[in-house]
Amino acid sequence: MVAILGFTREQIFAAVQQMYSQVARSPSTVFHFPTGRNACLLVGYPAEWLDAFPASAIESFAGVGFPFRAECIRPGDRVLDVGAGSGTDTLAAARLVGPSGKVWALDMTPAMLEKLRCSARLAGASQVEPLEGNAEAIPLPDASVDVVTSNGVLNLVPDKRQAFAEIFRVLRPGGCVQIADVVVSRPAGERSKIDAKLWAECVVGASVEEDYLDLFRSVGFANVRVLRRFDYFAGSISPETRRIATALGARSIELAMERPAKPQSMAVRLAARANPLALVRRAIEHRFAGSAATAAALAACYGTLALAGALGAAGLAVPLNARIWAGAIVVFALLAPLALARGRRFHGAWGPSMVSAVGALLVVYAILIFYDWRAEAAGFLAMIGAAFWDQRLYRRAAGC
Repeated sequence: MVAILGFTREQIFAAVQQMYSQVARSPSTVFHFPTGRNACLLVGYPAEWLDAFPASAIESFAGVGFPFRAECIRPGDRVLDVGAGSGTDTLAAARLVGPSGKVWALDMTPAMLEKLRCSARLAGASQVEPLEGNAEAIPLPDASVDVVTSNGVLNLVPDKRQAFAEIFRVLRPGGCVQIADVVVSRPAGERSKIDAKLWAECVVGASVEEDYLDLFRSVGFANVRVLRRFDYFAGSISPETRRIATALGARSIELAMERPAKPQSMAVRLAARANPLALVRRAIEHRFAGSAATAAALAACYGTLALAGALGAAGLAVPLNARIWAGAIVVFALLAPLALARGRRFHGAWGPSMVSAVGALLVVYAILIFYDWRAEAAGFLAMIGAAFWDQRLYRRAAGC
């Protein structure tokens, strides 16, 4: 039994099943996340689509976006709906594939599957086949579907890499994926992650957006692209859910991707992930930009000296350009407080960036104006302390 974020995967699945069984059986209940026809309209479903579906399919809708924006599905396609719920997206896919197509509706909540079967009968959608199971073990053969669609489900899955690999496995080469899901700008802390309610409400199980997209790329998907981002949690009636969603930068995204017709080499995948701009963006998303700039200033100052000394001891004389060396230290030192200033949007405190700014000025003074090792050391200590302070404030703001 594997423990994940304070829960076993079985406990996470049980929490999700309990929540969505209630959505299926008591659709008139007001939940902390949008549901029903209003939720469909909120995330972008055309009203004329909804008018064509049975009320039973729409009243328990709990999706987070409009994956059909990708326009992947064609007449005659074989489609898999991962986390089909009460069947809104399944019936939409059935209308798009027509009578010559096929739609498998995968869900792990018996109450939702029961409702989906009823909705499919009412809609006369004989091409729909319900499947009980979860995204980590899809009960279909390899390369058996043309399109995979999913809406607000994958953030709930404990082992996302396994789920993404399963989607890749069942999709034929050249096939398309359309997804709506929840992502965050900053990862949740452990105290939030062990709240089963927040898992089931699509908040703390979500991945940082760039990590989420990279995970799809790492299992082999190509042309991974975001079609839309929007504030899904603004529709929540719960101030606490909205607060945590804001602190984590939670939002919905709609995306599309393809399984390449020919397998990509590992070198191509690694090259796509080694983009320096992507690494910088990831540091910002994970709230490590201030810490990274501080570490870079330390490395530029003392790391350069250590490296030059080691090379000299080995008999390799390497000339050190003092202006470039000093310039690198100053640039990284001044970047640190600027990066920490971004934290005020999340934890509301100017303190870390101000302390880091004082430290950076001490370093700049020691490097450019009058060298004093005590001023230099005090400056770096202030910058290090500010970076740790910023991380602590962020974790507290995120309920961590």
